[in-house]
Amino acid sequence: MRPGIIALTLTFMAWSQAAPAADFPQVRFETTAGNFVIELDTDRAPLTVANFMQYVNDGYYEGTVFHRIIANFVIQGGGYTIDLAAKPTRDGVPNESGNGLQNRRMAVAMARTNDPHSADSQFYINLADNVDLNPKPTRWGYTVFGRVIEGADVVDEIGYRPTQPKDPFQNYPAAPVIIERTIVLTQASDPADG
Repeated sequence: MRPGIIALTLTFMAWSQAAPAADFPQVRFETTAGNFVIELDTDRAPLTVANFMQYVNDGYYEGTVFHRIIANFVIQGGGYTIDLAAKPTRDGVPNESGNGLQNRRMAVAMARTNDPHSADSQFYINLADNVDLNPKPTRWGYTVFGRVIEGADVVDEIGYRPTQPKDPFQNYPAAPVIIERTIVLTQASDPADG
């Protein structure tokens, strides 16, 4: 086995032990623009969901803003305070973009740099079908790990707000959208419960 594969395997084992028990945990985001609920896919993106849920459980997202809004594309947040100070993050999570989940409208995915394994806390919600963000045989994609199941109208409203450049961002909303609280909702029932 190559060293890189061994490292990814060990990382997978460590992350999977911290993964939520349910395959589809749900998280409600309460924002200054309204609320929406996302459902996460632990089965298809176990490392990414475990990473995201740790940030949620730590209260990390509370007081952060959606700092990038591009109509007909995405809203992105989860890394900056209202003062646009970058919050400290943990190490990046291995890329799971080849999991079969697609960057379709209302899919939730991880933002990252050009390094395919650099996703940490920042996430985005697709406002349209963005197939160019999916993996291709020649390159990594952006990992989809969930979807909006309630409040798509709130996400759309955020996505069509006026924006303006605000250093260092080009597409910052003219009226900031703040994540006030994240709440883990009742987990999906275990099939063994009948």
